[in-house]
Amino acid sequence: MAYLVFVIILIALILVHELGHFSIAKFFGIRVDEFGIGFPPRLFAKKFGETVYSFNVLLFGGFVKIFGESNEDAATDPRSFSRKSKWQQAAVTLGGIAFNLIFAWIILSVAYMVGMPSSAQHEGFGTVSNVETTLVYVMPQSPAEKAGLKEGDVVTSVQTGTAQLEGNLSALPITEFIAAHGEESIIISIRRDGVPQTFLAKPVEGLVVDHKAIGVQLEDLGVLKLPVHLAFGQGAILTWQILKSTVIGLFSFFGTIFHGTANYSEVAGPIGIAGIGAAAVKQGFAAIVTITALISINLAVINVLPIPGLDGGRLALIIIEGIRRKPLSQKLTIGFTLAGFALLLLLMLVISYHDILRLIRG
Repeated sequence: MAYLVFVIILIALILVHELGHFSIAKFFGIRVDEFGIGFPPRLFAKKFGETVYSFNVLLFGGFVKIFGESNEDAATDPRSFSRKSKWQQAAVTLGGIAFNLIFAWIILSVAYMVGMPSSAQHEGFGTVSNVETTLVYVMPQSPAEKAGLKEGDVVTSVQTGTAQLEGNLSALPITEFIAAHGEESIIISIRRDGVPQTFLAKPVEGLVVDHKAIGVQLEDLGVLKLPVHLAFGQGAILTWQILKSTVIGLFSFFGTIFHGTANYSEVAGPIGIAGIGAAAVKQGFAAIVTITALISINLAVINVLPIPGLDGGRLALIIIEGIRRKPLSQKLTIGFTLAGFALLLLLMLVISYHDILRLIRG
């Protein structure tokens, strides 16, 4: 069920992207022949006005068929895409990217209205309440994982056979306590789904540089709930932070590809994303919103890349045509697009191969 919910989320995000192209095209008076949910073969369709709205068998996305985008015979029609100014063509091309970013901003803002898990060190609007020290990462094969600790556990006490952490039970003091008692077994009491539990983990060397550790990352987390106007402000801040880190990470990754040093374990293809998304669905509302916004922003960033077949590639062709002051031949445009799709398919296959290896290795 979690995988099905996540697939529905992915389809919705792609439809949001196509809705961006559709809406901007309509705004500029460009004829849109079809807005499709899924890909053919077609199940059923209904025409409203001049646009056919179709529902298709292959439900892994959607498409918008814009009049004159690839048909040279439409070059004389004033409502053709090709007859519009270059800046209007660029706006239609960038519409999907813009809608993905706006959608991420809106759902994050709504999450802040409902109440969003946030760090106690939160910078921005409002104050975080109900702060608790939480395990945000458990290192695979570490003493903590072998003991049974899980991400999301709330720490309620930490002690050894000879000492107990007193006073401020927050992330830094707990981390320092574990480091200072590296020769003893650590007794960690936690709360998981409201149920108290206790675990025993012995610190080991090699997990961190200068001391023994049990392999956990702790953070002081609470709930940030904001009124509507502040929620949209905080949603914009988080959207920008995710966008910035996504751009930096993506371009760094492509840089390593060209240098032959790419670490494919740092990225995920469709198989890896499905696993991550399904896990997020199981974690509840906040995790679902976060992963949905993250993927929406990633879709926007990836589509900016100047690769034929992506919006960025189409934009590059528009810019070239604007500089040349005449359109490129349809044959050349199709050739560039097919080459781009081939490149994207190759990259997707390589990443998916590494996704499968990770699944096999557990």
